[in-house]
Amino acid sequence: MKTTSSLASTRARGRSVAPAAPTRGRGRAVFKPAKPARPAKPKPAHQAKPPAAASRTKPAGRPAKATAPAVVSGPSDGVLRGVEWRGGLDDGAIILLDQTLLPREVVYRSIRDLESLRAAIIDLVVRGAPAIGIAGAYGLVVHLSSVARRQLAGKGTSALDEPLRHAYERLLTSRPTAVNLRWALVRMRDCYDRHSGHLTAQEMCARLLMEAKRIHREDAELCARIADFGAQLLPEEGGVLTHCNTGALATGGVGTALGCIMHAVRAGKRLMIYADETRPLLQGARLTALELLRAEVPVTLITDSMAGFFMQQGKIQAVIVGADRITANGDTANKIGTYALAVLAHHHRIPFYVAAPYSTFDLSLDTGASITIEERHADEVRRPLGTQFAPAEVPVANPAFDVTPSSLITALITERGVIFQPDSERVAAWMNGLPGEPAV
Repeated sequence: MKTTSSLASTRARGRSVAPAAPTRGRGRAVFKPAKPARPAKPKPAHQAKPPAAASRTKPAGRPAKATAPAVVSGPSDGVLRGVEWRGGLDDGAIILLDQTLLPREVVYRSIRDLESLRAAIIDLVVRGAPAIGIAGAYGLVVHLSSVARRQLAGKGTSALDEPLRHAYERLLTSRPTAVNLRWALVRMRDCYDRHSGHLTAQEMCARLLMEAKRIHREDAELCARIADFGAQLLPEEGGVLTHCNTGALATGGVGTALGCIMHAVRAGKRLMIYADETRPLLQGARLTALELLRAEVPVTLITDSMAGFFMQQGKIQAVIVGADRITANGDTANKIGTYALAVLAHHHRIPFYVAAPYSTFDLSLDTGASITIEERHADEVRRPLGTQFAPAEVPVANPAFDVTPSSLITALITERGVIFQPDSERVAAWMNGLPGEPAV
């Protein structure tokens, strides 16, 4: 992949290292049911061998064994945060809120090595496209600074070339659908390229930590602006349906779709939020309901299959969701079940909004038909949260995402404004108006 300093050129030229595309049928992704399996407990991601389709390029050498992440205290202000950096360069660590344990337990884990972070991303300890991107940026710093301390004292930046390539590939292949991870890794690699040759290895690590913190800070600012624009579109009163989790747990700030809801309620709008439980991993029930309750925002939890009923009853006046990847024509990949909501909203003439920052747009893909859809472990459906609900031998299909055509989207809500009735022309005009990423 050629490095660039502007988002648009990165999108146009970049090629993601991702699993091979699923079988196609008339332009649509076709998912084959998983083969029957015995009810064995799956290995942790850092111990399991990656699927053969997980990457077109294997990282050189055997990956280092992940160390067990230590449990640490949470933020002093008590706010739930999905990811943060704590400490300096030499003693720093990525602090992740283990979202697999919510809402029963609030546990923060300290990540100090590459393979532990990769496992945390795969196992959904950290999740949400923006948060994964932030964690990935910090992950490069954790890996390179460890190598520099142990092996490269006083040496030049070129000695980090191979460790950077290895870490880049390991993180990029952890989850294929959300584009923010690739975007953040490319931006970190661009920073490395700009400063390569005139810094020591330790100085380069310090510079990369600055860039990762900058990505984190910018995401918080983007979320706030998205929330301001989105709050204006929501009704003065009525029901708003949301899917999966798009709040502070999934981003570096107040959130995208959930941020719009929070800002609308704070502005005095009288809303009842209907949170889809979001099967099979229940991010809506476990995470969104928790965030809204803590923020004292009125919320009603419903099963995914109840959405049509509440629309038919006139209880829903708007639907707002986040995104994991938006293609050049406005097609949007998001958590599985989003497409069905868009179809229902279209039938009932309910506005359907998607809230996402510019880092979620992928101009290298013309339409959503080209998006690689992650297929997750069958036991997430057979045994959700460890409880057996289906015969152990039943075949399972478990795509993590689906794609909503832009024709079903009322508007894309971004940090620079709103793209109504998105299509290739409108998305291109919006993206061309973005300033280039600063080369510092």
